[in-house]
Amino acid sequence: MKTLFACMIGIAFLITSVFPAIGQEKVDPKVLFEAKCGTCHKADRATSKKKAPKEWQATVTRMKDVRKAPINDEEAAVITNYLSENYGKEAKK
Repeated sequence: MKTLFACMIGIAFLITSVFPAIGQEKVDPKVLFEAKCGTCHKADRATSKKKAPKEWQATVTRMKDVRKAPINDEEAAVITNYLSENYGKEAKK
C-alpha cells in the first residue's frame, strides 16, 4: 500500500512538473500575427502602416476589446511588440 501511494505521489509530481511547460513553447510572432489577425483581414492592411509602439498598442487593444479579435492579453502583447519592431515609425533624431 505504501508503495502504491509513493508511486501515485511520484506520478502526480511528474504530471504537475510537465504541464506548465506545455503551454510555454516559443511562438513565432509573425505566425501568431498572421493567424490571429488574418481571421478578419489581410495582413497587409496592418503592415502597410507605420505606427509608434503606443499606436500599435492602441490598435491591437481596439481589435481585441472592441472588434472582439480572437486574441488573449499575452497574444496581444506579442502581436503589439511584433508590429512595433517591424512596422514602427522610426524615431526622429
